[in-house]
Amino acid sequence: MKRILIKLSGEMLSEPGERGIDPERATLTAEKLLRIQATGVQVAVVIGGGNILRGQELASLGLGRTEADQMGMLATLMNGTVLKDAVTRLGGKAHLFSALECPKVADSFSKDKAVTALKNNEMTIFVGGVGAPFFTTDTAAALRASELEVDLLAKATKVDGVYDKNPKEKGAKKLDMITWEEFINKELQVMDQTAVQLCKNQGIPIFVFNMKHLGETPINKLISNKEGTLIKG
Repeated sequence: MKRILIKLSGEMLSEPGERGIDPERATLTAEKLLRIQATGVQVAVVIGGGNILRGQELASLGLGRTEADQMGMLATLMNGTVLKDAVTRLGGKAHLFSALECPKVADSFSKDKAVTALKNNEMTIFVGGVGAPFFTTDTAAALRASELEVDLLAKATKVDGVYDKNPKEKGAKKLDMITWEEFINKELQVMDQTAVQLCKNQGIPIFVFNMKHLGETPINKLISNKEGTLIKG
């Protein structure tokens, strides 16, 4: 693989089960990403904001969905700023791009600038979702993966892969591999359906794995060892 996009949960910047930002966890996550980059892979990152707030949760409490999602996008901007700082403090190079206009904090997204940054061995971090409400950060990851023509979209999450039903249910079975079409038809939930459809359209494989493996085991080895779920074909 020459270029990958990693979708990170915002929870990788906080203590397990807690909200907010933990600088030590942010540094640890940056270290893991730099290990991947050190193998010669160009690394792009889309980070969520659930450690700070979730737009859907606020909407369910009565806040307008548009306003709630905008707040969620701002949460990703904060996380991206923290992650960029952690990467640079460790001696790496990082470039922060936002789908929301915030020029004093991040550059507005530009495909050409992002590709140049990747080729210059800069970790590119994308925040602000797609810049519009009603779309998840999963969809933002699929969009950026498509624009950057990555070889793989890897989603680091809390579960060990894709299951045939809710993994908390008795008898749930982990799937080592599934096609994009099967994932969509079965309405599986570990990744947004719109994101999977977009990757299907662009022929981008998706690998869903537990975040604890990030930077500890090469992603190619995780795939070959079936320590996650590959969605393709």
